[in-house]
Amino acid sequence: MTTSVKKRIPVKEGLWTEPKSPREKPSLIGSKCPACGQVYFPKREKQICIRCQHKGLDEVKLSRRGKIYSFSIIMQAPTAYYIGKVPYAYGVIKLPEGVRVRTHFTGCDFKDLKLNMPVELVIEKLGEDEQGNEVMAHKFKPVSK
Repeated sequence: MTTSVKKRIPVKEGLWTEPKSPREKPSLIGSKCPACGQVYFPKREKQICIRCQHKGLDEVKLSRRGKIYSFSIIMQAPTAYYIGKVPYAYGVIKLPEGVRVRTHFTGCDFKDLKLNMPVELVIEKLGEDEQGNEVMAHKFKPVSK
């Protein structure tokens, strides 16, 4: 009898850094235009700035903390491809670099979410794939005081 080993796989490659030590924390990976300073998430595969058309963007680690810009509580699974639990909180956060990031919210009762609430990045299980592997995603949780 063989036992398959379950893996932790990202929902999409290249969205965040993997910590190399227990003290290190993950960061989202973005792109920054060296000409005009525009920041993007996720990082742009086409190395052209949408704002100024400069060719060649820098890969940057983004801030781990931001503020809730908007959110909704989703009560029904969106499609057959969605592997997470329902209900869930989903929305947009704004990072200090000015970039807005779409994300799930975690670590709180949904009724406690508020606009401009400070939040921080965590990497958590979203669900499982057909092989039973844990599919990991970036999420944001309220900052502990």
